[in-house]
Amino acid sequence: MKKTTYRGIEKKQARWGVAFVVPSVLFFCLFSFYPIINAMFTSLFDKRILSLAAPKFLGLGNYIYIFKSASFWNSMRATLVFTLGTFIPLLVFSLMFATFIYNICGRRSRGFFQIAYYTPAVLSSVVAAAIWLLILAPPGLGNQVLNWLCRTPGVDRKWLANGTMLQFSTMLVYFWKYIGYFVILFITGLATIPPTIYEAATIDGSSKWQSFWRITVPLLKPTILLVSVMAMLQCLKTFSTQYLFTQSGGAAQDPINVITLNIYETGIRNQRIGRASAMSIVLFVIMLVLTFAQFKISKSDDVDY
Repeated sequence: MKKTTYRGIEKKQARWGVAFVVPSVLFFCLFSFYPIINAMFTSLFDKRILSLAAPKFLGLGNYIYIFKSASFWNSMRATLVFTLGTFIPLLVFSLMFATFIYNICGRRSRGFFQIAYYTPAVLSSVVAAAIWLLILAPPGLGNQVLNWLCRTPGVDRKWLANGTMLQFSTMLVYFWKYIGYFVILFITGLATIPPTIYEAATIDGSSKWQSFWRITVPLLKPTILLVSVMAMLQCLKTFSTQYLFTQSGGAAQDPINVITLNIYETGIRNQRIGRASAMSIVLFVIMLVLTFAQFKISKSDDVDY
C-alpha cells in the first residue's frame, strides 16, 4: 500500500514538472529553432523582402554565390580578425583581473572593483559605441591621453580613419564593455575552490605562481570553458559597434565589415533575404563547429578536491 502511494506521488510530481517545463520548451523552440529552420528554408530561394513575386527556387545557388563573392570573404576575414583580437584578450585579462581582485583585494575593495568592472556591461552596445565615438573623435579624450603619454601634442591617431586603427577601436569597445561580465564569472568560479587546498600547497612549499598553474587553472576548467564559449560567440555575433561606427562615425566599412553587418546590408538594404539567410546559416555552422571543438578540446575527467 505504501509503495503504491509513493509511486502515485512521484507520478503527480512528474506531471507538475512537465506542466511547468512544456511552456518554456515551446517558447524556446518558437524563438530559437523556428528562425533557424526558416532561415535554412529561405536560403534555398531567391527571395526579396518587398517583392510581390513568388520566390524562385535556387537550391544551393545562394551558397554558391556567396562563396564566390569577394565581399563575403572580406567579411569572413574581418570577423576572424575581430574575434581573435577580442576573444583572446578577454579570456586572458578577465582571468588575471579576477585573480587579482579575489586574492589581493579586501572584501570592501573587492566589491568596489566588481561594480567598477561590471558597470560597462550594463550599458547597451549602441550606448557603448556612441560613448567611444566621442572618445575616439579627433578632439576626443583618446587622442588627448595618448598624446600626453607620448608627448606628441596635436597628433591625430586616426582611430576611425585608418583601417588598422579602426579594427583596433572596435576591439577596444568590445573589450571595455564585456571584460567586467567575464571577470564576475571567474570570481564566482574562484569562490568555489576551497582555501584549504592553497594552504596545503603553501605548506608543501608551492609558490603563488605554481599554485595558480597547478591548482587554480585546473579547478577553473569548467568556468574557463564557459567564458571561452560565451566570449567567442559574443565576438562572432558582433554587429552594433561596427554598424554605429560606419553609420554615425563615418568610418570605412571594408575593414570592419563583419559577417553580421554584411548580412544586414544584403538582407535589409539590398533586400536579398535569400542570400542573407545563406550567410546566416554559414555563420551558425561556424559557431556550432567552434563550440563543439572547444567542448571536445576541454573534455577531461572531473577534478576532485
